[in-house]
Amino acid sequence: MHHQSGKIAVVALGGNAITREFEEGDIYQQFANTRQSLVGVAELIEFGYRLAITHGNGPQVGNALIRVEATRDLLPPIPLGVLVADLEGGMGYMIEQSLQNKLHKRGIQRPVVTLLAQVIVDKNDPSILNPSKFVGPFYRKEETASLENNRNYTLKDDSGRGYRRVVPSPLPRAIVEIETIKALVHAGTIVITAGGGGIPVYIEDDGRYEGLDAVVDKDRTSAILAADINADELYILTSVDKVALNYRQPNMTYLDRMSKGDAKTYLEQGHFPPGNMGPKIEAAIHFLEHGGKRAVITSIDKMSNAIRGETGTEIVS
Repeated sequence: MHHQSGKIAVVALGGNAITREFEEGDIYQQFANTRQSLVGVAELIEFGYRLAITHGNGPQVGNALIRVEATRDLLPPIPLGVLVADLEGGMGYMIEQSLQNKLHKRGIQRPVVTLLAQVIVDKNDPSILNPSKFVGPFYRKEETASLENNRNYTLKDDSGRGYRRVVPSPLPRAIVEIETIKALVHAGTIVITAGGGGIPVYIEDDGRYEGLDAVVDKDRTSAILAADINADELYILTSVDKVALNYRQPNMTYLDRMSKGDAKTYLEQGHFPPGNMGPKIEAAIHFLEHGGKRAVITSIDKMSNAIRGETGTEIVS
């Protein structure tokens, strides 16, 4: 199939694509997990799809912040916005190389590139005044006052497990590098971008970009990316095979397919909580409202089956 004519898709890999739960997460495990998580992606490419790939960075950004805290007396600390950029590069490299090797093994010649994305947020986003996204290490209650005074952190109790720093999670509005990403994807290059939701920046009154210490939801950024490059499909890969109503309740029901309207109704009814499935469903709705044809939510391990319609939850307009 000619690369300039295949369907266009965005694949959003969950944070668990690279570091799995209950693993130490050393670099060998991270590479092994990355290779495993790209099986479905390689299949899409074999089917002639043109792709952009995004990924989460939750466990990794947490580790990076712990590293910053542990070396504070030796080295100048690195701010969160820059850590997101570092991880976009480092994790992008792992995904890029693992995918290049997979394609080489299958005899597929397609260029793969990692591209850092700055994501524009509103500098008056309400989350900047009321940060709620937990990041980094746990602290004891008696440490909180000095951290708030000396480092200007905002700390909150994380479900009784200890105190953690909370940072803003503003809504993504646009991707600075979108025209470049779009040109590359349309020409057949596989682009890995907007890792961890992208590097959050806002626009100063004089038009300059300025970074800020925040994290952007990667599924929301993926939806904007997919809509703006005119993708046909959006794959959101997470830790569950299908979306469920009444999740973990006795009357739990798995969904094979829902319309955009159903998705909105279930969201309003509270079936998809904000810290969990909510942003994924919102991302799917945003994509379908902005020209997308089909969104699929499934697990990383079942992506190949979901491509063939054997599992996963399909959301259509």
